[in-house]
Amino acid sequence: MLKRFLFGIALISLMTSCVSSKIYEDLQSKYDLLKEENKSLLSQLNEGTNENSYSIKNLQNELEILKAEKSRSAMNLAASKSSYDRLKDSYDALDANSSSKLTENLALNRTLLRKLEEKEKALATEIARLAQLQQDIEERSRRVEELEGIISAKDAQMTALKNAISAALTNFEGNGLTVEQRDGKVYVSMENKLLFESGSWTVNTRGREAVIQLGNVLAKNPEIAVLIEGHTDNVVYSGNGNIKNNWDLSTKRATSIVSILTENTKILKENLTAAGRGEFAPIIANSTSEGRSKNRRIEVILTPKLDEISKLLN
Repeated sequence: MLKRFLFGIALISLMTSCVSSKIYEDLQSKYDLLKEENKSLLSQLNEGTNENSYSIKNLQNELEILKAEKSRSAMNLAASKSSYDRLKDSYDALDANSSSKLTENLALNRTLLRKLEEKEKALATEIARLAQLQQDIEERSRRVEELEGIISAKDAQMTALKNAISAALTNFEGNGLTVEQRDGKVYVSMENKLLFESGSWTVNTRGREAVIQLGNVLAKNPEIAVLIEGHTDNVVYSGNGNIKNNWDLSTKRATSIVSILTENTKILKENLTAAGRGEFAPIIANSTSEGRSKNRRIEVILTPKLDEISKLLN
């Protein structure tokens, strides 16, 4: 606008002398308009300058505020970074410590697990052993029960045998003959006065009859082992002939009983055993004549065969 104004003035000066009054007036009018316009522009320029000055101050204030805020933010950032660094250091230490503890705990757990597995194996072995032991005990219990059954049956058998012998020898009991049952066996004891003359091993008539009656019962019990033992007192044998001593005499007397029993063909010979005990198994002291009389005897010991029991025990 200022350039236009200056141009107008120059134009007016140039043309004043050569333009008409009308033209001059027109130009003057335009000049006045331009002048007013110029004032208006100058006024606007001054106002714009004042506004810009106000805006700059505001901007400077805002800049100072921003600088202060930046400073506070920087301080906060530094504090936050310091806190972060401390936290990171703590975390790193904790992580390292945790890793170490974790490794240690893993190793401990592995050790405990290995021990547990070993205990489980030992326990399984012990359980297997106990199971086997229980099985063995049950088997033994079964065998014991079976043994008890067999023994009970044998005892019943021996009781029946004892009763049968007692019944068969009733006429001889009280005459130097006794029948007893003890320790699972039956003992038939016959004093020599019932069987032999003094110093003899030949069975007399009365004694022979008793042995035959005994043999009749034994013939009905082929599962019974029969041991015939000859016994004497402690008086030294003084007879003649083939007898050397009491032991020899006791053996010959036992053999004489066996010979009579074998006359019964129903008696199994393999069930019979003869033995001489001499004076070495007395049942009473030999200090009296009565005691010596009782010690001079034949004992028939009847024992149930224990083959079944032996099989079970083996």
